[in-house]
Amino acid sequence: MLEKQKPNNIDIPSKDFRKITCPECCSSNLMRDFEIAELVCMNCGNVIDDKFMDTNPEWRAFNDEQKAKRSRVGLPFTYTIHDKGLSTTIDWKDKRAIGGKLNSIQRMELYKLRKWHNRVRVSNSAEKTLAIALSDLGKVASSLNLPKNVEETAALIYRKAVKKRLARSRSSRSIRAATIYLSCRQFGIPRTLDEIASITNINKRDIAKSYRTIVRELEIYVPLLTSQKYIAKFSNKLMIPGKTEAFAIKIFESAKKIKLTCGRGPIGIVAASMYLATILMDERKTQKEIAETANITEVTIRNRCKELMEKLLITISL
Repeated sequence: MLEKQKPNNIDIPSKDFRKITCPECCSSNLMRDFEIAELVCMNCGNVIDDKFMDTNPEWRAFNDEQKAKRSRVGLPFTYTIHDKGLSTTIDWKDKRAIGGKLNSIQRMELYKLRKWHNRVRVSNSAEKTLAIALSDLGKVASSLNLPKNVEETAALIYRKAVKKRLARSRSSRSIRAATIYLSCRQFGIPRTLDEIASITNINKRDIAKSYRTIVRELEIYVPLLTSQKYIAKFSNKLMIPGKTEAFAIKIFESAKKIKLTCGRGPIGIVAASMYLATILMDERKTQKEIAETANITEVTIRNRCKELMEKLLITISL
């Protein structure tokens, strides 16, 4: 007789399943072993069925987030859609589910269904404004090549800003750009205000002002962005080898130890460190190339280079 202790791969049947009884002892104390696909009686050990189907999913989930992402029943929950992806959509293909085209009357009825379905999804002006804003936010995130988690966080921050009515006295576009920048700062992705301003066609000062307002009003913690992220970003654009990149990081860390970065823009120190590293490692890049990549002027690079050479006792011929 089998033990009544339940192994890890055994599923005790529910009440509906216990309506089946054992043909030998008429017991309803059954268990399902999904590993060997058998239905076994717990009293007499009789194998009632050895070819039943496992209706559980083939994937595993260890938390609610994985369960929502891996489930294939409907759209996943997302903040980038105004209704959070909880509504249904009607496909635009005029075809039957079993194949074949629809006639003209059926196509007209389906067109009406789609039209009213879209109107129901966006029921008022607030939802319409939110839908347009989130769509624009997704376009900006796509232009900046940002991952999905950054876009999700930016959409969540924008929803909080709208809920607190921060966009009423300010431009909605600057608020969206500020949420993108804030989300990049939280995930440590090197995106400058100049990059976001050039893509969104918004004044850099307006974005910075909206950014400070969101951080202050929503009380969001913003971690400091290490300059190593910018060095890695600029090195990839300039095709600089890893040894030169590591040497540029050492120069910058040395400048940071002697507090040379205080009161100065970090991008200028980063660009100057990269320029000195390319010269010392015989991977010379021009000041113009580095300035265009870092979006600063060549004068800034020359001034920062002179300060680094003077304080770190570096001797080279510029």
